[in-house]
Amino acid sequence: MIDCELPTEGRNPRTLDVDTLPTMEVLRLINSEDATVPTVVAAVLPEVARLVDLAVDSLRGGGRVHYFGAGTSGRLAVIDAAELPPTFGIWGRVVAHHAGGPGALSQAISDVEDDVDLGRRDARDVRPGDIAIGIAASGRTPYVVGALRAAAASGARTALISCNPHTPYGDEVEVHIGLATGPEVISGSTRMKAGTATKLVLNSFSTTLMIRMGRTYSNLMVSVNALNSKLRERLVRILTEATGMDARTCENALTEAGGNTRVALVSLLGEVPAARATTVLEEADGGVREALQRLRSA
Repeated sequence: MIDCELPTEGRNPRTLDVDTLPTMEVLRLINSEDATVPTVVAAVLPEVARLVDLAVDSLRGGGRVHYFGAGTSGRLAVIDAAELPPTFGIWGRVVAHHAGGPGALSQAISDVEDDVDLGRRDARDVRPGDIAIGIAASGRTPYVVGALRAAAASGARTALISCNPHTPYGDEVEVHIGLATGPEVISGSTRMKAGTATKLVLNSFSTTLMIRMGRTYSNLMVSVNALNSKLRERLVRILTEATGMDARTCENALTEAGGNTRVALVSLLGEVPAARATTVLEEADGGVREALQRLRSA
């Protein structure tokens, strides 16, 4: 039964005749609805900024970021968490919990999203100092609510990303990012605008978090290590872009750094051996600019 109290479950008055339209008109209609999503995301950027700041505090204090979601929301969380290690070289610090586990990624398991106890159990490794982020288009998925309540009870910070700005569960968390995406082209199909908005928020959140954590230098990916020849060529190009030095110099520095791009970059810009660059990066919690600042003030 459709719950018309949920914004994403209502009927969209602009798409009532969608099943009578020719292909191109259907596509135009979907595209016009999708075009509203960036504006919706722009409206919640202050809340996203608050969430980033909480997550920065958590990671710098040795904590972790936990995502909890079911269905489309959970799959988007898994994608976001999985893409951070190869892009930013951060491993095991952002963790996704998807209702139903790996089996629910490729095939929907509908009943698990209603399992409050499963959410509580999946939140067992959340610790004080961590931050738990629930992701639920409806803003009230029992699995997510159970996980967030268990996380809060453990002393963790909590947040909710939803497409229901007025969900009462938004009052239970420190940050509620309520996306007003409204009714979908097909009523209740939250893999569409709601999913797109959620993906944009997750991209913005995690990328900004990694930037704040010093995992980039300028707009360059410098936390990727040279694990194969293709990556090595890319990293040499990144080092030449970042330093203005020639490819041979950068390749030699990357070799001396054992394939660690940030060590090579600090070594080149700071004019210090790789061993010293490694030490100062450790002191700077991996941040390139902070490491360079420490070298200049030494």
